[in-house]
Amino acid sequence: MPTALLSVFDKTGVAELAAGLDRLGWRIISSGGTATAIAAAGVPVTDVADLTGTPAILGHRVVTLHPKIHGGILGDPTNPEHLADMAAYGIEPIDLVVVNLYPFSSDPGIELIDIGGPAMVRAAAKNHAHVGVIVDPSAYADVLAEIRENGEISSGTRRRLARSAFAHTAAYDAAIVGWMDDIDPSPEVLPPTLHLALERAEILRYGENPHQQGARYRSMNPIGGDGWWDGVTQHGGKALSYLNLYDTESAWRLVNRFTDPACVVVKHANPCGVAIAGEITDAYVRANACDPVSAFGGIVAVNREVTLAMAEALAPVFTEVVVAPGYEEGAIELLTAKANLRVLTAAVPTERTLDVRPLSGGLLVQQPDPVPLDRTNWRVVTATQPTSEQWDDLEFAWTVCAAVSSNAIVYAKDRQACGIGAGQQNRLDSARIAAERSAGRAVGGVCASDAFFPFRDGLDAAATAGIKAVIQPGGSVRDAEVIEAADQAGIAMVFTGTRHFRH
Repeated sequence: MPTALLSVFDKTGVAELAAGLDRLGWRIISSGGTATAIAAAGVPVTDVADLTGTPAILGHRVVTLHPKIHGGILGDPTNPEHLADMAAYGIEPIDLVVVNLYPFSSDPGIELIDIGGPAMVRAAAKNHAHVGVIVDPSAYADVLAEIRENGEISSGTRRRLARSAFAHTAAYDAAIVGWMDDIDPSPEVLPPTLHLALERAEILRYGENPHQQGARYRSMNPIGGDGWWDGVTQHGGKALSYLNLYDTESAWRLVNRFTDPACVVVKHANPCGVAIAGEITDAYVRANACDPVSAFGGIVAVNREVTLAMAEALAPVFTEVVVAPGYEEGAIELLTAKANLRVLTAAVPTERTLDVRPLSGGLLVQQPDPVPLDRTNWRVVTATQPTSEQWDDLEFAWTVCAAVSSNAIVYAKDRQACGIGAGQQNRLDSARIAAERSAGRAVGGVCASDAFFPFRDGLDAAATAGIKAVIQPGGSVRDAEVIEAADQAGIAMVFTGTRHFRH
């Protein structure tokens, strides 16, 4: 008679599984609350304590840690030595192990660190050539159907179940390590080890290009809190692609750095339009005006409810994605009438605690780059002082600049980006592109540079564009020359002491 050991925290469907196995002639072994649930369903069940001759001890910390359990799971029926040991010690084989673990992440603590569960799961997964293991209630029906049809669990299914089991225990241990790091942080900013456990959340239309497959994975033990993507509601449009997600992440994070009504337009992971206004429709119109050519096919993010007026302004512009905290009545209907526009509602993103990037053989890891707007360490280095309006624009431009690929130059006026130069190999070209995009609208405005001007030519380009205030980190060996150029042009210049490279 085949034997199944059922010991689960999540009892969803376990009584039905036990009943199905019983009808197929299986013997059921269980313990504690699982045994009670199975018995209450009228299914014959043998308690683990009756099998081992040892009751649960140490406040239920030790229940299944016994040779008659682990010998039954790990025994190889094709190995004569194993069979002799099992006969000598009265160990009966266990053919199926159904275990899910204490939900550690729901309320982390010592007593929710499961010991017996992971031990059984790993033992069964190791011996998957002869033993099935189930850690997810969603697999019950398929496994039961396979046993009903074939009389056993196939080797391929056992192998797939074993992979899921090892992934389950790996994620469980990673969550415990993360909790221990939280309660007793290392004196090092970056921990000595990283334990990332990810599960596939959705398959995307394709990767960066149609010939590449793409998917979004979610952290099973999130770093820095749960991600916002799992809570997204898509109201209309095609399925999201890899680049849709990548660009939307950039837009949504940047727009949520602003407290006043703001709009960000992103194309190829770089903002090509950013504006703050008194109300969201005006913010969108001003953001789109920065670079309407690049905004074609872009991502639009706003930090306020989309009004019907904003929807009417956006509808004629080809846009891939619009993401917002909500939509006014009528706005969703208007936007979803466009078949190719993805319309998303999303929660405010949590801050990341680490940034990671792939590298051959591993990952590059760093702290995320914050955008400090505390003026404590900022200093004016020119004879000309910024006006109060220029200070507002400098803070705005500095925030935008930190989200632009290096070398980054942002021209802005009245809290509206007028021109953005991104990703150039030299700062002068970025300044020229920003000036071209501005088309004269930056006259009297400000300039932000993510790193110092290595030569005065970048500052001279800003002066030619009509810029009247500049914010930059400072720190070049030619700072004196750049300050002199600013003084000659009557430009106010602020050094922040912090750069914002973004590659």
